[in-house]
Amino acid sequence: MKMIVAAAFAAGLVTTTAMAQDSAAPADAPEEAAAATHENRIDIIRPDAPELAAHGDLPIGVRTVEVTNADQIDVAKTTAGGEPPRYERKLTLEIWYPAAEGTGDEGTYTTLLRDGETEVTLTGRGVRDAEPAADGGLYPLVIISHGYPGNRFLMSHLAENLATKGYVVASIDHLESTYADQGAFGSTLVNRSLDQLFVLDEIERMNGEDGDFLSGLVDTANTGLIGYSMGGYGAVITAGGGVTETSVGYEWGAPAGTLAIHQAGSPEHGERAEDRIKAVVAFAPWGRQRGFWDAEGLKGIETPIFYVAGSADDVSGYEDGVKMLYDETINAERYLLTFENANHNAAAPMPAPAESWTISQKLGYAPFDHYADPVWDTVRMNNIAQHFVTAFLGKELKGEEEMGEYLDLVENAADGVTALDEEDKPTAEHTYWKGFPDRTAMGLSLMHAMPAGE
Repeated sequence: MKMIVAAAFAAGLVTTTAMAQDSAAPADAPEEAAAATHENRIDIIRPDAPELAAHGDLPIGVRTVEVTNADQIDVAKTTAGGEPPRYERKLTLEIWYPAAEGTGDEGTYTTLLRDGETEVTLTGRGVRDAEPAADGGLYPLVIISHGYPGNRFLMSHLAENLATKGYVVASIDHLESTYADQGAFGSTLVNRSLDQLFVLDEIERMNGEDGDFLSGLVDTANTGLIGYSMGGYGAVITAGGGVTETSVGYEWGAPAGTLAIHQAGSPEHGERAEDRIKAVVAFAPWGRQRGFWDAEGLKGIETPIFYVAGSADDVSGYEDGVKMLYDETINAERYLLTFENANHNAAAPMPAPAESWTISQKLGYAPFDHYADPVWDTVRMNNIAQHFVTAFLGKELKGEEEMGEYLDLVENAADGVTALDEEDKPTAEHTYWKGFPDRTAMGLSLMHAMPAGE
């Protein structure tokens, strides 16, 4: 039973704090907050944000695209014995892209809250159906994969930010894993990595088709993959981390051995090695603390990977979870950015919409907890993530060597020393984190390791 409950918690279903408390304020306070005028902006940059958090110079467009992965195993309906049923696996994508000169910088998105019922409007920079940039050349692709449950807008703040810097960003609504259609957990376990790879193929197809809005716009040979929680779980598999034989047989996991296609050493897992993906960012990836990987299976990851975690993550775990993933990914250059005392929502979800402050009759608690952290301000974490993801993807996908300077840091930010000359330029003694104003990197650490033997 404990394992089933743990699975239900995956990707921020609800925190233990949320289960224990219906509300942290008087009953009328959340309703008043929701009723207040609020744009639910996803593009906020705080004055104390690190340098690379700022948006780029490019205007951006956004389009919604439906794609179908034909003849897939219907994991949710699979039982032991006989041929598994098959179906058309339909996915909705939100695609952000650099837009033509003169495009505006304001747009809105309509989406659902965590309860799967409450409709909200988000305000950002993407202009709906704008004409793509005509002379920008090929832009690297970034694929974004949400948690369980989630949807394609959960990390829209990061998607917009990257698009303004010259990336095409495709964020997935994973079937049977969104707020509106949350289904059996086994479907997410099997399909998450498959969806990510299918979307990569679909974007490459669209890029090669005359008349498509993405035609000639995308450099799929330089692709980054970003996943949060179960999206991070999928990203670890996609990067080469084969799951354990034990996890294939979990009674509460994927039915009838359907997870075996991702098992370390299996022909199916080996055949899906993907050299178009050059960089992976995994926010709070779920699974190591539940035995889905071991050190041997993680040896298959050779793609540079940037892990992000809260040190108090009680969903994916820290010492026995994300940090262990970092420690055991020995064949790849890797980073681990840690937010001290943050929980599972560290840096990934967008700021909680105003409507999420109201207690949901369906959920029994305010869905605010699905987005927010009890210790860290969400916008603050988003800005820090934007900074580091910009540096990491710039280095790995665009070959911007100078971005490496923002990643070559003293491990614990608190140990950094600010030493400036009379013109406020760093001296030889200056070791404070590059890009962070003085005093603003407190509570952070960044580990870095090269592949074994290097």
